[in-house]
Amino acid sequence: MDNRGFQQGSFSSFRSSSSDEDLMNITGTAMDFSMRDDVPPLDREVEEDKSYNGGGIGSSNRIMDFLEEPIPGVGTYDDFNTIDWVREKSRDRDRHREGAFAYIVNYFMYVLWALLFAFLAVSLVKVFAPYACGSGIPEIKTILSGFIIRGYLGKWTLVIKTITLVLAVSSGLSLGKEGPLVHVACCCGNILCHCFNKYQKNEAKRREVSYYFPLKTLWRSFFAALVAAFTLRSINPFGNSRLVLFYVEFHTPWHLFELVPFILLGIFGGLWGALFIRTNIAWCRKRKTTQLGKYPVIEVLVVTAITAILAFPNEYTRMSTSELISELFNDCGLLDSSKLCDYENRFNTSKGGELPDRPAGMGVYSAMWQLALSLILKIVITIFTFGMKVPSGLFIPSMAVGAIAGRLLGVGMEQLAYYHHDWTIFNSWCSQGADCITPGLYAMVGAAACLGGVTRMTVSLVVIMFELTGGLEYIVPLMAAAMTSKWVADALGREGIYDAHIRLNGYPFLEAKEEFAHKTLAMDVMKPRRNDPLLTVLTQDSMTVEDIETIISETTYSGFPVVVSRESQRLVGFVLRRDLIISIENARKKQDGVVSTSIIYFTEHSPPMPPYTPPTLKLRNILDLSPFTVTDLTPMEIVVDIFRKLGLRQCLVTHNGRLLGIITKKDVLKHIAQMANQDPDSILFN
Repeated sequence: MDNRGFQQGSFSSFRSSSSDEDLMNITGTAMDFSMRDDVPPLDREVEEDKSYNGGGIGSSNRIMDFLEEPIPGVGTYDDFNTIDWVREKSRDRDRHREGAFAYIVNYFMYVLWALLFAFLAVSLVKVFAPYACGSGIPEIKTILSGFIIRGYLGKWTLVIKTITLVLAVSSGLSLGKEGPLVHVACCCGNILCHCFNKYQKNEAKRREVSYYFPLKTLWRSFFAALVAAFTLRSINPFGNSRLVLFYVEFHTPWHLFELVPFILLGIFGGLWGALFIRTNIAWCRKRKTTQLGKYPVIEVLVVTAITAILAFPNEYTRMSTSELISELFNDCGLLDSSKLCDYENRFNTSKGGELPDRPAGMGVYSAMWQLALSLILKIVITIFTFGMKVPSGLFIPSMAVGAIAGRLLGVGMEQLAYYHHDWTIFNSWCSQGADCITPGLYAMVGAAACLGGVTRMTVSLVVIMFELTGGLEYIVPLMAAAMTSKWVADALGREGIYDAHIRLNGYPFLEAKEEFAHKTLAMDVMKPRRNDPLLTVLTQDSMTVEDIETIISETTYSGFPVVVSRESQRLVGFVLRRDLIISIENARKKQDGVVSTSIIYFTEHSPPMPPYTPPTLKLRNILDLSPFTVTDLTPMEIVVDIFRKLGLRQCLVTHNGRLLGIITKKDVLKHIAQMANQDPDSILFN
């Protein structure tokens, strides 16, 4: 529209003398470039006004009367592609500008609802499913490595974690839902496995994706992801017709010089990650070793009350963390009513939908102070929140910390480029009136940096950021920030947050990244050692039901080697404790004549028995005839590598077919600690 009368001075005068709603009407009219037959253009109205002088707006009353008239299709619900949502947001903000009494009532209700949701979440977890608390990722990593945690992937855990996750997020606590959703997905997979015989009785099939990922599993995973994406697109849960949570569409490419602030964000992310891991682990250790751990409900309520009381006065902590990150990632436009986009508009036109860099207004400066306070609160409160007895993830809080820091740095760089565009670092690529800096991009890079500093992810982190934002063209800034944060965090501590919690909880998990370079042998680690009691074994054809039941009641081993005889110690196979118990109980109930003196055979054929003897019990079908074995002279470097890559729980040690001992994953972990000059007895397996 060729509107020579609507210029810089007139726009500023309208901005200073109009309310928010009037400003929305003015902006909407200025942006409507369509020439409709039933809507006279603004030029026609100006030309009909005889007092127009060509240099500005001659009669403000005349134009304001025109602007107050309803324009078909704009500001109504006839066309959802207009600025109607902006106007409604402005009106909603005006409606909430009430007196002190209404503010106090809202404050009280905010805290009350937060405490109610948190109380329901922690109570359900404590009473029905204690395994539903926390993130779940440390335990899932441990299970995939070959360790069994009974009930962790059960039905009650799935139901309670799904319900309490909604309650915990709704309470306003500084936690996320991504980690718990991984646990929920694994529960679904474990429960669905029982519907198919192929997976129900094959533990290796269930853990197929942990270390061994065959091509057929890759195609199955691809198909499952395809179905999930189609379902997500059909439901449209984010309301933006996108498949990603924080979709970004920046109009300005990044410049090479901006790698410097991106690397600074990576350094900040690494420092924040190392600080968070150390302080959070110290607090969780205090919770486990003091009386604090005996009162999980009180702890959750206290942290929730502190969070709600401190969060409500600040609009950036009062809103949900996902909404905060989305606003920080946003690239400001003319129609944005957020304080983060409250710039002074000193321009004539906008080319290609891009806005030039502008001086910050009072709203931006106010938002910067609020974001700085939000950053401090998020950093402190997340330390005490992660690890409580409610479902709590870490992705969203970490991204929020990084996004806040990135937005602060981005606005600072934007203003620096605007006021000092003639500096050497800017004059080659940033001219006056150009759109040079995108603060939303800095927020996205900062989010990736802080998430990488906490989790120590690199490649997968960049992929996750692509999935969350759709910003494929910003791969270099994301990679630079992710690698820098990992290097800085690794310099201050080698463990990520999940590995640190695995060690804190005493889970038998072998880290695949660490190398074992000591020259020890399997015979140095196996049990029994010298002067130890003999290894508990079962014979293949000479033990009664009573003998085996006695061994089961007197020991806590998860399985037993089966040998030809105690004298020869020739290995036949390995049988699990659980299978023995179930088989004997079923035989007593369903097989006539089975008594305590009945002989158990692990052989294929049993010899003929004399008359009037109790019937025998054949258990060869539960015997593992090919247990994993190594010789006594196998280097421990190879043994450790086998445990890592195959997810073994135990390994038998033989010499020329004769059973000598057994090595469990716990034995390997204790040996690694001993080689690192640590007390092996200090490693607990809780």
